[in-house]
Amino acid sequence: MTTEDTARYAPETPPRLHWTEHAPDVYKAMVRVDAAARQGLDPALYELVKIRASQLNRCAFCLDMHTKDALAAGERVERIVQLSAWEESRHFYTEKELAAIELTEAVTVLTDGFVPDEVYERAAQHFDEAGLARLIGAIAVINAWNRFGVTTRMTPGHYEAGHHR
Repeated sequence: MTTEDTARYAPETPPRLHWTEHAPDVYKAMVRVDAAARQGLDPALYELVKIRASQLNRCAFCLDMHTKDALAAGERVERIVQLSAWEESRHFYTEKELAAIELTEAVTVLTDGFVPDEVYERAAQHFDEAGLARLIGAIAVINAWNRFGVTTRMTPGHYEAGHHR
């Protein structure tokens, strides 16, 4: 083995469909809903929600985008890395963030059943009604973005922080 050995990565998978080109009106509507939902939400919390839902949905493109945006906004690497194991690393997050992350999981993984009352009530303790509605909107919209990303196999790795959709 020499120091000149280089890793050989798997080839990049091309997207199935460039959906934004074929349905620009849908894309523009999604951007508007996303912008409306984020109003009034803490930017760090917003990115944590986006990252956690994208982890659960396995949307590589959105994970790439939102981790880069979070890092560019000053988010700590540890908080991003620990997000997939947040229940075991609660000490990295505020109670408000934990309530939002827990609600994100409940809304994202609806195959487990309805959003439990205790999860909703914990979130309601940290957000006023308008904030809770916007948080639910942010969770819903990232789930929609994830579904576009996963279905069309949007390719991660090319996004530059700050260049939103």
